[in-house]
Amino acid sequence: MAQLIKLQDYVSRYETDLYRYPSQFVRLKKQQWEKMKQHWESGDLPNPSPPVQEWADEEKNSMKDKLFSLFKKKEDEEEEMIPEPSDEDLHLEMDTGQDIHSEEELKASYLNLVFDFQLRWASSTITEKSYVDNSYHYDERLRYLLQRFPDNIFVLYNPVLKIKNAPVELETVLITPTGIWCLTFLEFEEGTAYIGSGERFWVKKWGNGEEKVLNPLIGLKRMERIVHQIMRYGGVELPIHQAVISRNGYIDYPQSPVGIQFLDKRTHHEWFQQQRSNSSPIKSVQLKAAQAIMEYCQTTSFKRLQWEETASEE
Repeated sequence: MAQLIKLQDYVSRYETDLYRYPSQFVRLKKQQWEKMKQHWESGDLPNPSPPVQEWADEEKNSMKDKLFSLFKKKEDEEEEMIPEPSDEDLHLEMDTGQDIHSEEELKASYLNLVFDFQLRWASSTITEKSYVDNSYHYDERLRYLLQRFPDNIFVLYNPVLKIKNAPVELETVLITPTGIWCLTFLEFEEGTAYIGSGERFWVKKWGNGEEKVLNPLIGLKRMERIVHQIMRYGGVELPIHQAVISRNGYIDYPQSPVGIQFLDKRTHHEWFQQQRSNSSPIKSVQLKAAQAIMEYCQTTSFKRLQWEETASEE
């Protein structure tokens, strides 16, 4: 399962320690899968509980924390009160209300739990949280990227970067052990055909209908330029690839520009399998590339105590 290191402008665990959390995620995911599988096989499932109990100990002491905070004058002193959970505090539990008959169904349930867990990590730290748009919980494209790609791939989804004092929202960036992929998606009705060109708009055809859609290469090329500049300034040497993905349609571009791949229904599966079969471990140059981009990412968040107080008022 790929790792969501940045989501829009939300605060991320990976921002605080990019060299720690990737390995912790892999270890935690493996441990919890083995635990859940063992429970399921033995029929000894735990009682239903929230999917992620990451801050169980912290929540038990929330009132104590708030009382102590009244006597703290400095922000850094408030943050020191909130204990960082150990690996034992980070666990997933399956809802016993689910009717699971096979290991495949168990895996699907587990992946959904880990998906929610990733959204938590991609929108909070020990001391801060961000307001997450509810649509991300049902975002099929985000699930595709996280649940179907391997652990050694980092995902930045709609990250907001600050470039020359101006916010710029990118689309999707995958950082793999062997390269960086700048991706844009062109997906509408099933079986849609897209006629590519160098113009500002492409032609979209489905059934008897036809209309214009914005040329996806405009945003893709801008994204590649930004990532290329960041890598150059950061001294990171990783190849940068560009691709337009249409999993449910067809792209026809007779004189397509060099260096851009068009991954439609005919070619997407092969590319997808290549990414899944890359068993290389996470590399230092990959971490360096991710760190370089994260330094330009914008973040909007609230202190956890402020978040809890706001939630209680609502």
